[in-house]
Amino acid sequence: MSDFYQNGIVTTFHNLTQRPVEALEADLMRFSKRRPMGLILPSLFSELEGPALSNIVDELAQVPYLSEIVIGLDRADRDQFLRAREFFSRLPQHHRILWNDGPRLSALDAELNALDLAPQEPGKGRNVWYCSGYVLASARTEAVALHDCDIVTYDRGMLARLLYPVANPQFNYEFCKGYYSRVADGKLNGRVARLMVTPLIRALKMVFGPLPYLEYLDSYRYPLSGEFSMRADVLDGIRIPSDWGLEIGVLSEVHRNHSTKRLCQVDIADAYDHKHQPVSQDDPSGGLNRMSLDIAKAMFRKLATLGVPIHSETFRTIKATYYRTALDLIEAYDNDARMNGLALDRHSEEQAVELFTANILEAGASFLESPRDKPFIPSWNRVSAAIHDLKERMYEAVELDNQGQV
Repeated sequence: MSDFYQNGIVTTFHNLTQRPVEALEADLMRFSKRRPMGLILPSLFSELEGPALSNIVDELAQVPYLSEIVIGLDRADRDQFLRAREFFSRLPQHHRILWNDGPRLSALDAELNALDLAPQEPGKGRNVWYCSGYVLASARTEAVALHDCDIVTYDRGMLARLLYPVANPQFNYEFCKGYYSRVADGKLNGRVARLMVTPLIRALKMVFGPLPYLEYLDSYRYPLSGEFSMRADVLDGIRIPSDWGLEIGVLSEVHRNHSTKRLCQVDIADAYDHKHQPVSQDDPSGGLNRMSLDIAKAMFRKLATLGVPIHSETFRTIKATYYRTALDLIEAYDNDARMNGLALDRHSEEQAVELFTANILEAGASFLESPRDKPFIPSWNRVSAAIHDLKERMYEAVELDNQGQV
């Protein structure tokens, strides 16, 4: 069963029958003969010591259809990288760790930086970008998934459902986004998606009209999910932000490059929980504070590329429209939570909306003050045109890190 939205927006696949993971994996094994599959895991070293990643690795060790697992490792010194090699060694699939802070990959990053082609700040976007380059260089996979390393409710069925639409040779989907309910420990979670992204999109629709791009974003059940899959060649042409705007940035890029008929979303989990970011009310450099700022910037930049004129007065209108829309949604969320026996703190919800409102104005000011800002990492297409052998040298560097002396 699938939902077809108006204006040709993305197809939605539901998890209707709780089909056993073994049946999904049997299909994927057949698909893998024609379309090999891989997985990208962007990780901080600290996540190796957290509650989620060990279970994720144990689950992945049982997955029979993956040709490659690529782990991007950030914030790790030499001893920590060696510990990571041991930690992931129980994976039976071909797997490689990108030691992003190691001397070999740091040298390549410096070479890119000299040509103004390197990611400008550390973060998940930078990690994913380098992993994508390695996937393209290794050429082991034709369909690749990505998910976070802090999912405490992880099971391998999530990956099977995430990959299925882009791995099935009889389907024509290029990109698939995962979605799920954000409920855990008797609470309604997903604050940035509920309280910032959804009301902001709807406010932008009221201010600028029902633009196809905004209708497209609004059709995603959970636009900030860190789980998506795509055909490997999609990785070559997308430009992504290096900051917290990664998920919105990826959705924007696939919308720019591909027909919405080739894009879909899939229900991957009945229960989903992960590490919760603090609001960081007094720290604009961290938590949901920083995340909301980066997301707003990513959306404003995208609208500008579509030819939407945005002025300082516009942001005041957006701010007021967003604030009213978000407060109305809090009422609906509170009713939904009560009906389902869940807890929702309306005071903290309204505090979060006030913070996000301020950040929308801050993002607007930053957008107007930095017209020459280059927020996106160049596509791998662009990098390959500038340095023809960079992907091959990155592949060799990763091989040496994983199999040789470091």
